[in-house]
Amino acid sequence: MVTLKYDYTELEKTAKPRYVSRTVRHPLFGYIVLSLVLMAMQLLFIFGDGIIPLNVIQAVMTTMIYVVAGLGVGILLMMAGLMSFGTGAFIGLGTYMAAYVLKGMVAPYVLILFIVAAAAVFIGVVVGFISLRVRGMHLIIITLALATVLYTLYYLPNDFTGGALGVSGVPFPELAMVIKTSRDTIYFVILVVMFALIVVTMNIINSPMGRAMLSMSNSESLAQAMGINLLKYRVLAFVIATVYSMLSGVLYISYMQSSTYSTWTSGLAMNILIAVILGGTAKPAGVLIGSFVIFAVDYAFLKNIEFFTKYPQASLFFNGIVIILIIAKYPGGLIRLLGSIRNGAKMTAAKVRLYRYGPEN
Repeated sequence: MVTLKYDYTELEKTAKPRYVSRTVRHPLFGYIVLSLVLMAMQLLFIFGDGIIPLNVIQAVMTTMIYVVAGLGVGILLMMAGLMSFGTGAFIGLGTYMAAYVLKGMVAPYVLILFIVAAAAVFIGVVVGFISLRVRGMHLIIITLALATVLYTLYYLPNDFTGGALGVSGVPFPELAMVIKTSRDTIYFVILVVMFALIVVTMNIINSPMGRAMLSMSNSESLAQAMGINLLKYRVLAFVIATVYSMLSGVLYISYMQSSTYSTWTSGLAMNILIAVILGGTAKPAGVLIGSFVIFAVDYAFLKNIEFFTKYPQASLFFNGIVIILIIAKYPGGLIRLLGSIRNGAKMTAAKVRLYRYGPEN
């Protein structure tokens, strides 16, 4: 009787965990899990009879919208080394453009996203070319001035933005001109758009374009010596950030059905910038963590506390303290903090195993 050299049953048992490990280590695994959690929250809100409060859902929704803009800011700041205070104004422009289309014609949602993205590409190219002549603080001042100009235009009486009253009564978009949406169902549309842009962002970061931007951020002289076209990648960085910001505006108006000039200030751009810096990386994980700390905690919890309701600006003080404590200790942001916690947990587990079983042979 011939005996087999290998026991394939045992090999199969030992191989199964590898597939599980490979799945868990996939770059998109965490984002898929997060998307499923956010989807489950909305389903519990719709069918759970008050299990999930309305203010929590609104906070999550608003945070997801600003995450989209934050992804673009992360590429602009963390990858290309450029800074802009025009994010809030560009989000506002996206809301007004989408509102104009939604109120004036019946168009599929994908077409609205495409129209706004096309306009954003043009604006991003213009801003990108302007940025070629300035550096550092001068670039910040120019983008701040641009945001102020747009903010003033939103406030002036006109049919496009509605002036000081803004636009309201914007209908919910229709998907492919067949499926009608509501405040509950648009949540899932925004979640899908956010997830799709997360995938796009990860591909940009890992692409030759992302590596070129990163080298440009580290040293423009060295990047030029390596043959990297600074004009091309500076403009591309601003185009990506502007497209993300204006698409964020489309998502905002799709859910809120209204837009007022007072929302699109430099303060909003500052908060999104802080969220990205607090996250500590251009990767979507850092933007998500920073955005949920800055926006979700404020909208879901702080605004329900009487003190913060009475003094709305106190939330900025709270955010400032959090940022100072985290950045002072962990300049790499929350991603580095979570990495330190994970490494500490592994070391503790190793010490426990050593104490219980002794040193391994």
